[in-house]
Amino acid sequence: MNLSVAEEFRKIKEEVSSCKKCSLYKERIKGGFYPVVGEGNYQAKIILVGEAPGLNEAKTGRPFCGAAGKILDELLDSIGIKREEIYITNILKDRPPRNRNPKKEEIEACTPHLERQIEAIKPEVICTLGNYSTVFIMDKHGLKNYIQGISKIHGKIFAAKDLFQNVKIIPLYHPAVATYNIKMKETLKEDFKILEKFK
Repeated sequence: MNLSVAEEFRKIKEEVSSCKKCSLYKERIKGGFYPVVGEGNYQAKIILVGEAPGLNEAKTGRPFCGAAGKILDELLDSIGIKREEIYITNILKDRPPRNRNPKKEEIEACTPHLERQIEAIKPEVICTLGNYSTVFIMDKHGLKNYIQGISKIHGKIFAAKDLFQNVKIIPLYHPAVATYNIKMKETLKEDFKILEKFK
């Protein structure tokens, strides 16, 4: 592993843990929660970017470890990808109260951490899970004109240029959608098949 990348991630974790740029840190302290910085391979070809930690994630400091995480594991398993091979994170590193949607100022305060994570890993593919991460990542990668609701662009591959290399942006439904509507699992499985070619 590249030590400078590991060092950068150590710094990001420290900075997230002491960050007070938005009010979410108060919720973390009040609830005795952890920030959820991310988890996985620092040399991953694929990064998955969700929205924000839920309750289970905030309790453990691990991304996607609740009901949506079980579905995510199943989806990855269906295409023969292990969690350890990819990197998983969110646009927000702290849980919004009652799992409400991220606010604009929270996204602005927190996403510089995400941008540094992406810059350090230099992935070939960024999969955005749900509308919030899709809008943020596509906008950042010069794809603003292609932004639509996730139901219209899920499973499509968008070519973009990052600071260092070409990168593919693939918007996907958030796995949590299948916890509300079991029929959506088949759509998710179909969309995840796209990632097989990037293994």
